Amino acid sequence: MYSSACDVVVVGGGLVGLATAYRLLESEPGLTVEVIEKEPAVAQHQSGRNSGVLHSGLYYRPESLRARLCTSGKRQLEEYADTRGIAIRRLGKVVVAVEESEISRLHALFERGKANGIEGLELVGQGELRELEPNVTGLQALRVPGTSVIDFREVAKRLAEDVIHLGGRVRLRKVVTSVRRVGREQVVSTEDGDVPARAVVACAGLQADRLAARLGHRSPDRIIPFRGTYHQLVGGGEDLVHGLVYPVPDPILPFLGVHFTPQTDGSVRIGPNAILALARESHRPWSVSPRDCGSWLGYAGFWRLARRHMALGLAELHRELSRRTFLREYQRYVPALEGRHLGPSFFGTRAQLLNRQGVLLDDFVIREGPGRLLLLLNAPSPAATASLAIGGTLAERVRAQIRDPS
Repeated sequence: MYSSACDVVVVGGGLVGLATAYRLLESEPGLTVEVIEKEPAVAQHQSGRNSGVLHSGLYYRPESLRARLCTSGKRQLEEYADTRGIAIRRLGKVVVAVEESEISRLHALFERGKANGIEGLELVGQGELRELEPNVTGLQALRVPGTSVIDFREVAKRLAEDVIHLGGRVRLRKVVTSVRRVGREQVVSTEDGDVPARAVVACAGLQADRLAARLGHRSPDRIIPFRGTYHQLVGGGEDLVHGLVYPVPDPILPFLGVHFTPQTDGSVRIGPNAILALARESHRPWSVSPRDCGSWLGYAGFWRLARRHMALGLAELHRELSRRTFLREYQRYVPALEGRHLGPSFFGTRAQLLNRQGVLLDDFVIREGPGRLLLLLNAPSPAATASLAIGGTLAERVRAQIRDPS
């Protein structure tokens, strides 16, 4: 049973939750801050199972939260990593057009990147592409020198250490069941008792909509989970790329397509695809949760989305089931890739907020609930890159709530 109140409870021990607690304690050392996480360790889901890319901010609508917070968040995270001794590989990337129909989209991406203030962008032809990536084939490419890779699990681990060092607490294996307002306080109920707090911030990722409902904020939107498969290159396949290699993204979807991503340890991942996940938090490929399936099967927005993108969804599923088709997709960019180069795979699940019109929301979504309650309802990529900037934004809003005497 908890016995003492605190100023702020942060629900969720992923990158954004930890970054929020860190920014709160950094800006106001006298605050008492507690992070509550239901898993036995931090960063067990999206934060620790991703491509490891520090995005430059190329893809996002100018003036959107994603664009602004990605740019500032990347800079903040690079500074944090340098001070904490976390390895960063500054490799750069190329976005490659392999079909004529992709070239106009590549040029539009170039213009968007310039509008977002990204430095060093350069459109290159086949010859220059071959100089940058001798094994990559394409008609034209966009060179993005500022893209890097980092180990986000290590970032989360260090953030948790810093929260504790600054006087905060990180409570693991604690499930939040509800929040109720008692006078001017929010009382956070867990399986182990109650935690009175002046304010609550919810950063629950894959469970964001459900936690929001438990905390008294009922949103008409719904989290839809998408599972992505990554393979690791082996047997010399890891030598086929020097930096990150990306396709030209489909502008109507929030996913960036399968890509080649060197890691900080020298390994290279390829992936992910994007198929509907049958369980929100299982990392086994075909786990089924009736509750999780029911949450989207009974939602009108899902069926509107499915009708529009049925063919694409079936194509993604086919690539998942057929190793040969999966390989052919990668060979469009790296023809020398062979089946023997596809090594072990792992899986990650990402949360996308879907509205009733069947539209996947393409920006970060922050809402205020009843009382001093702040909810991060949608944090798709590049939330890991932007985590310190998102955390700073949430921390600023929480401080304003606490200062408000009403």
